[in-house]
Amino acid sequence: MSATHTTAQDGTPAAPAGQPAGGKASGRPEQPVALVTGASGGLGQALALELDALGCRVAVHYNRSEAAARAVRDKLRNDATVVTGDVGDYDAVRALYERIADDLGPVDVLVNNGAIRKDALMAMQSPDDWADVIRTNLVGSFHTARVAVGHMLRQRWGRIVNIVSPSGLIATSGQTAYSASKAGLIGFTRTLAAECGRRGVTVNALSPGFMITGMTEGLSDKVKEGMEAKAPVPRFVTVEEVARSMGLFLDQDCMTGQTLSIDSGVTLT
Repeated sequence: MSATHTTAQDGTPAAPAGQPAGGKASGRPEQPVALVTGASGGLGQALALELDALGCRVAVHYNRSEAAARAVRDKLRNDATVVTGDVGDYDAVRALYERIADDLGPVDVLVNNGAIRKDALMAMQSPDDWADVIRTNLVGSFHTARVAVGHMLRQRWGRIVNIVSPSGLIATSGQTAYSASKAGLIGFTRTLAAECGRRGVTVNALSPGFMITGMTEGLSDKVKEGMEAKAPVPRFVTVEEVARSMGLFLDQDCMTGQTLSIDSGVTLT
């Protein structure tokens, strides 16, 4: 049976009856509710599995791959739910948060993993494609954080982890849109961290290196070998290695506004 939840005036799900709200420190919930966007495969699946292993109840978000998202949910041990919605649409994000609140409770941990890439050299870039990347990767992360942060601030505990990329730190030809979205997300992370720290809410960025995921599996062996050769540790990072950072983000109260790079050192070159 679902618990009863109310909604605050700003549209964010309020704390359940009996849970401390603003003004009193409550600390980390016994079983935090975690939302992972873009969790239907690759890194998103690994993040959901790791958060589940850490005791979280996970909302598995997808945009297109419902069957894959449900397959991820079926691998989780704790209570979990599957939600969908276009993160670039603020009303859709509010609706999916209401669904999560009904099924599991308000979101305590937000992992902004969902992202798209539409690469092209600037001289040939479609303005619509450029805008789509910014809308999903950057504006979408604002939408999800905007809806989540009210509850986190009221309970004086919360975690926001924004998945960024080496492309937000170093130049990559053909990725002006993707690089801008990820660099913007790093700046967003630092500023939001400064706003929320006094109320027990940490905001950090996680920058994975080259991984074999849906975004890279179609590359030729030659391209992959070239990517590996760029890093001081010449190999791809596994999604499991990246996901293990979730324990650090959950446990550390004093780490905020930081970008953690698990990238084989590619941003050093």
